[in-house]
Amino acid sequence: MTKRRSRGDGGLHWDANRQRWIATASLGFDPSGKRIVKRASGKTKSAAKGKLKEVLRDHEDGLAIAPTGVTVKDAVTDWLAYGLAGRDSGTLSTYTSLCNNHVIPSLGARKLRDLSADDVDKWLEKKAQVLSTSSLTMIRACLNRSVKRAMARDKVKRNVVELCEVPTGQPGRPSKSLSLAQAEGVLVAAEDSPLYAYIVVSLLTGGRTEELRPLKWKHVDLKGAPDAEPAVPPHIAVWRSVRRTGDTKTRKSRRTLALPGRAIDALKVQRRRQRRQRLAAGDKWQDNGLVFTTGVGTQLDATAVRREFRRVLGRVKGLEIEIKPYEWTTRETRTSFVSLLSDAGVPLEEISRLVGHSNTTTTETVYRKQIRPVIQTGATAMNGIFESEAGA
Repeated sequence: MTKRRSRGDGGLHWDANRQRWIATASLGFDPSGKRIVKRASGKTKSAAKGKLKEVLRDHEDGLAIAPTGVTVKDAVTDWLAYGLAGRDSGTLSTYTSLCNNHVIPSLGARKLRDLSADDVDKWLEKKAQVLSTSSLTMIRACLNRSVKRAMARDKVKRNVVELCEVPTGQPGRPSKSLSLAQAEGVLVAAEDSPLYAYIVVSLLTGGRTEELRPLKWKHVDLKGAPDAEPAVPPHIAVWRSVRRTGDTKTRKSRRTLALPGRAIDALKVQRRRQRRQRLAAGDKWQDNGLVFTTGVGTQLDATAVRREFRRVLGRVKGLEIEIKPYEWTTRETRTSFVSLLSDAGVPLEEISRLVGHSNTTTTETVYRKQIRPVIQTGATAMNGIFESEAGA
């Protein structure tokens, strides 16, 4: 005769319909007073007992019992829906695309509690054959945050994604910069473009596209205060961004930049063009105080700016090295700004301040191919010093 199970050990019975042994454990009551019952099943009596012991052990250790049916897709979908509150719509779109294209198709059907570090490693290695290292880092982050959120809600006991490193992926799209001759060609080709002033200002000040598109006339001073002490040159105040909060990327990104003469002239042209646009649009004009606008005064979007920038590049003629428009994006006016300053001998610290980086490390890392090597420059100078002394 089978010995009766002790109180607290749970129950065990045969389910004829399912043809499985069912283990049942009562784990107390929820806040509404309803009894909490957890079940586990097995093909054999021993298997069901083993699962029941695991449930009871976790309960005694103070661990919530994770549901068995939650999949990786469930966790990722939950994170996308509720774990990104307050993020910019562009950020949401990027994460959703990464999850739908790379995470869910590969791992979505896997039970979350069965997901192993080996599964994640194999997934990342496979993706490394087609994605860049930065993209691999992002999809791992999406999965990691999804599982971490699920773990905080007792849907899984641990996060195995944190145990996995990102492998080296494919080379990413290299950052480029215009040479001085190419930059001059672009400025000339842009003269008939509706974005002439935008291209001039972005190339000559290094402003980000998300900083220049919301730029307002109240933040532009084309006269300055030459009689002040000290004198104030014509300038633009880069204080706002198209980001959700309206703030610039970092605190140091909020900066006031003196305008070169060519940028001042271009902005004066833009002001006259905008007056003509306002008259042509009539009642359709929306006065938002923006410097760079569509034909009815609304803010430009990034796609429209990139499309027009590439049109301008396609009109550049007479260069030894041809510019292929489809290989360029608007942000590379910023890398060109850094490159041209570096070639002119401007110190890295000053370049970092002008582009609004929090430190010189960011400038060196992002634009390392454009920055003139400081060590080489120092060695050249020292060679000149000691040669002079030797010849004296």
